[in-house]
Amino acid sequence: MSNSISNELSGSELDGNRDLGLGTRVVEQSHTRFLNRDGSFNVRRYGLPFFRSLSVYHSILTIGWIRFYAIVVAGYLAVNLIFASAYYLCGPHALQVAVVSTSHNRYVDCFFFSIQTFTTIGYGRVSPVGTPANILVAVEALTGLLGFAFATGLSFARFSRPAAKIIFSKQAIIAPYRGIKAFEFRIINARSSQIIEVEVKVVLSRLERVGSQLIRQFYDLMLERRHVSFFPLSWTIVHPIDSESPLYGSTGESLNESEAEFLVLVTGIEETFAQQVHTRSSYKAHEVTVNARFADMYVTSGDGALGVNFERIHAVELVPS
Repeated sequence: MSNSISNELSGSELDGNRDLGLGTRVVEQSHTRFLNRDGSFNVRRYGLPFFRSLSVYHSILTIGWIRFYAIVVAGYLAVNLIFASAYYLCGPHALQVAVVSTSHNRYVDCFFFSIQTFTTIGYGRVSPVGTPANILVAVEALTGLLGFAFATGLSFARFSRPAAKIIFSKQAIIAPYRGIKAFEFRIINARSSQIIEVEVKVVLSRLERVGSQLIRQFYDLMLERRHVSFFPLSWTIVHPIDSESPLYGSTGESLNESEAEFLVLVTGIEETFAQQVHTRSSYKAHEVTVNARFADMYVTSGDGALGVNFERIHAVELVPS
């Protein structure tokens, strides 16, 4: 199948099922996946200055906890090193120390005095002398107060920020289903808290030939169930492939040739915060296994209670075609 795509289309061709807000040129010319598996968009941005496009608050809220506290510690050390250097440059008599120091030890005294000032501890062993040193103390004290308030606020925002932790099966499948076939994938709620009023939307994106052109089309896939009231464990999303389905007659080869991608959006309300959360993912054609079924995830404990083995969410079994 040819991959040539026209750069310009007439207005009549820009119908409602060809764009999801990604932009017409992106839809026409991109041959990579639109959504990465982690939900991030696979569209690169150029031309904006770094600081204009940088969203520090969003980045701080979304990075991992180890990276967050690594940044806090690095900032803490950097600020104290800067102020220690400033105290050192004020001269040997800017800080009054109980014990006479060598040149090397004087910088160490400046560094630990900066920490004591920054954290408002103040043991009294070292004290500022003269106007420049006292001005630095005043500036550092204010910096410390604002810095700790900033770090505390960000930590609280990260703790209180609701987020869905939903795991998608690594593979989607096309499986036998009630005498026909169905496109399926599984999701599980990885948190102990429940997500309620969960809705799923699945959109098929693929290239189709219209006349002499290849045009990317989008189809909302009808699901066996689009909404569940509670989502404590797992859910298998099913799109029956009947005669009305855009996947009717599709094979693994045809999905690859048309550069098919299944875009998934999951929304719900996190019960702890009573706020809406969402997550995204996608499946490319090579991530869809044809003529397969998901392995059973349910297990029975010794007392007869039914449970779910989350380790088996990705387990797939091939079935005869």
